[in-house]
Amino acid sequence: MEVKFENKIERAVLVGLNADTFTKEQTATDETLEELEALLETAGGFCTGKVLQNRHAPDPHSFIGEGKAQEVKMLVEFTEATMVVFDNELSAGHIRALEEILGVTVLDRSALILDIFAQRAKTKEGRLQVELAQYKYLLPRLSGMGKSLSRQGGGIGTRGPGETKLESDRRHIRERITRLEHELEQVRQVRGVQRERRQKNSVPVVAIVGYTNAGKSTLLNKLTDAGIPANNRLFDTLDTTSRQLTVSDNLDVILSDTVGFIAKLPHHLVDAFRATLEELEYADLLLHIIDAADPDREAHIQVVNGLIGKLAKPGTKVLECYNKADLVSPQDIPVGKEIVKISAKQGYGMDNLLKAIEKALGHSRHHIVVTLPYSMGGLLDTLHSGAQVLSEDYTQEGIVVETVVDPILYGRLKAYITKEC
Repeated sequence: MEVKFENKIERAVLVGLNADTFTKEQTATDETLEELEALLETAGGFCTGKVLQNRHAPDPHSFIGEGKAQEVKMLVEFTEATMVVFDNELSAGHIRALEEILGVTVLDRSALILDIFAQRAKTKEGRLQVELAQYKYLLPRLSGMGKSLSRQGGGIGTRGPGETKLESDRRHIRERITRLEHELEQVRQVRGVQRERRQKNSVPVVAIVGYTNAGKSTLLNKLTDAGIPANNRLFDTLDTTSRQLTVSDNLDVILSDTVGFIAKLPHHLVDAFRATLEELEYADLLLHIIDAADPDREAHIQVVNGLIGKLAKPGTKVLECYNKADLVSPQDIPVGKEIVKISAKQGYGMDNLLKAIEKALGHSRHHIVVTLPYSMGGLLDTLHSGAQVLSEDYTQEGIVVETVVDPILYGRLKAYITKEC
């Protein structure tokens, strides 16, 4: 469902709760509030102030405590803010109570990220995934989101499924979730057929992963001329793009860009975007793009590694690519076999990256021409199912096949090789 909304700049106060009872992922810090401000700007909003509250545990009624809530209300009125965005995930009850106290719309970090995704999704698949995530987010919060839902289509946090009587029509939402999941399952099946075709042609898949705004799209553009918009903002890429990349004379791969990861990524989004993110599960190699100049680099590496652990198949090789290496001193980047220094924007380190990809995939792959006797026609079937066949020609001497094979097939075909390319 398409929703029309006003192009206006929302003014928001950002609030975070740092509680002793929270896990590291649940709590708010000065750093996560800075990231929340970047998310707000990405959504088209403007930060008028920030408040970080420290408590042992969240207040059962107002989340941050009645006194602090009144302070936030005063800040809202003083800065003429139109909404308050929390860095923590809020329950329906907390949203309702806070909106009553503050007198403006209250969103949490998940709702803000969902709004950005709703703005950015361009393909049918992307829009399906966003809508599914929105409904799953809204369903448990229906009773507490009166003010937010009453302004559907009016700005940040309102690019949702639209006027569907969300407060009362739970059955409608559950039915819509079921339909969306069915449509996304069909997307998975199409991807599965495409994946089988790639596997049949023996084309390895290399998936680009990384924290949002690390430079993934810039790298894909540099290597493949994909022409993806690559701007300095969070979540600039939502819809997966795949391109063929010639790594060397002996190796072609499918290079796939993925949606950027972020701390506290809503699980609704991880679930909804599994059709896209499952590229990780079937990838032969992951390129973990790291912003070398990121002041929170180590924390962001941990976030990405955690999601890789959940989404990729065990044992998948990971090549760490420290992007924007031209912005830091060489001593600031670790050294190791699985580490490459690059600058996607400047084109620095691309040759080393391609060599590292070939090495990581274990492809001392062989580009050869073989002449198979007609009595060995079964080997031709083997080549079509387990190698990359570039051409075949039927001659008096036999079947002349130009192919790229792995070391095992190379050994089996050694007696029939007529040329090594």
